[in-house]
Amino acid sequence: MLDICLLGTGGMLPLPDRFLTAMLARHNGKKLLIDCGEGTQVTMKMLGWGYKTLDIICLTHYHGDHVTGLPGLLLTLGNAGREEPLTIIGPQGLKRVVDGLTVVCRDIPFKLELIELPMQKHQLQVGDFHISAIPVKHKVPCFGYVIEIKRNPKFLPEKALELNIPQKIWKNLQHGETVVLDNQTYTPDMVLGGARDGLKVGYVTDARPSQDIVMAIENADLFICEGMYLEEEYLEQVQKYKHMLGSEAAQMAKEANCKKLWLTHFSPAIPNNALNITSIKKVFENSELGEERKQCLLEFQD
Repeated sequence: MLDICLLGTGGMLPLPDRFLTAMLARHNGKKLLIDCGEGTQVTMKMLGWGYKTLDIICLTHYHGDHVTGLPGLLLTLGNAGREEPLTIIGPQGLKRVVDGLTVVCRDIPFKLELIELPMQKHQLQVGDFHISAIPVKHKVPCFGYVIEIKRNPKFLPEKALELNIPQKIWKNLQHGETVVLDNQTYTPDMVLGGARDGLKVGYVTDARPSQDIVMAIENADLFICEGMYLEEEYLEQVQKYKHMLGSEAAQMAKEANCKKLWLTHFSPAIPNNALNITSIKKVFENSELGEERKQCLLEFQD
């Protein structure tokens, strides 16, 4: 299972009823945060999932509305009793940005493990989280992220019994280990079924559409993407500032065969009561407006 929460939906600056865009993922008691704008720790507190088990922060880029909540969040993690290292991932310049932001919180009681990525495609794993970083087209170096929870093939005990494989090594084979016992070699493929689908979530803000994004989010269970503006009349503006219309996000979700799209990172010029995605749903029916602390539980399918 993978819990997803969209902590905020705002772009550029927070509003009284709209926090800045950030996403929190939770799996097996561990949490991953994407972006950390001003007020992120406040909406996390309102969510109630706690702070201490936050192990990974992925930063898309270093505009203020995506990073300035970091010092307060780090202090809160320290006050919650965290002592384990915290991993922070981001584009080139990460160390310089974190060094600057943490001038006001030098006494945090845990180590920051910084992973600074050149602007190219990357795949890495932290705990159970498989993370893909995809360069996107913005005015500064910027990544989109794909988060996956992968599944091992199903263990087939009937095959193990049929092949007279000792039960004491079943667990090893189930976890993909080759075992040599009594001069006989046992391999995982002897007792494992075919590949099984895991869970996949894409997250893209501050970007123009691209085929790289479409390929990265293919068959995603959930695609969270910016819809800075929802009306086609703003196309020239989003092209100029390297942002995206909601319809452009919907078109990518359609091409990638995503199961669901949540729109986020709305312009502060558009109040919540003026957000309308009727036309966008004509492009991709399973489009939804993001809301503060909007949640979903993604579950493995047998």
